Amino acid sequence: MNIPTPHIEAKSPDEIANTVLMPGDPLRAKFIADTYFENPVQFNQVRGMLGYTGYYKGKRVSVMGSGMGIPSSMIYFHELYAFYEVDTIIRIGSAGAMQPHVHLHDLVIATASNTDSKINHGLFGPYDFCPTPDFDLLVEGVKKAKAMDIPVHAGTVLCSDQFYRDFPEEVMGNLMRYGA
Repeated sequence: MNIPTPHIEAKSPDEIANTVLMPGDPLRAKFIADTYFENPVQFNQVRGMLGYTGYYKGKRVSVMGSGMGIPSSMIYFHELYAFYEVDTIIRIGSAGAMQPHVHLHDLVIATASNTDSKINHGLFGPYDFCPTPDFDLLVEGVKKAKAMDIPVHAGTVLCSDQFYRDFPEEVMGNLMRYGA
C-alpha cells in the first residue's frame, strides 16, 4: 500500500509527528490542536477523522481521532505505524471505571489492556494477547502525574467493542477482583 492510505490523506510521513495522541472523538482532536498546539496544520479529514500536527512546549506532536472501538482504532494505528513512520501512539480519552476508588477526572494509565473483542484472533489465532505500553513511557507518565498532583491509577484495563454491555455478575466480580 502506498500513501496516502485509504483512511489518512497525508502525502508524506513528514506531515505526521513521531508521537501521535489519539482520542476517539475527532472533534476532541481538533479541540486539542486548537487549544494546546502552536501552529497546528491539518493533515487529515478523511471520513471526518481529523488529524493535526503542531508544537506543544517546543515538541512536535500530532493528534488524530481514532473513532469508537477497537476495530476503528486498529485501522488508524496500523496505517500510522506501517506507512507514516510513527513510533509512539498515546490513546487518550474518557472511560468508565469498575473500581470504586477511581473517580471522575482521575488519570488512568493502562499497564495492560484486556478485551472481550475477537479482533486479535486474526493476528494471533486462538491465543489471547494482552497489549502493554512502553514501560519507560508508562513510568514517566505516572511520575509526571504525581509531580503535578493529579490523581493517577496505573493498572490493567478492559476494552470492549460493546458500549452498552451488561457483564454477568460473576464475570464483573472477577474483573474487579483482578484489578480491571
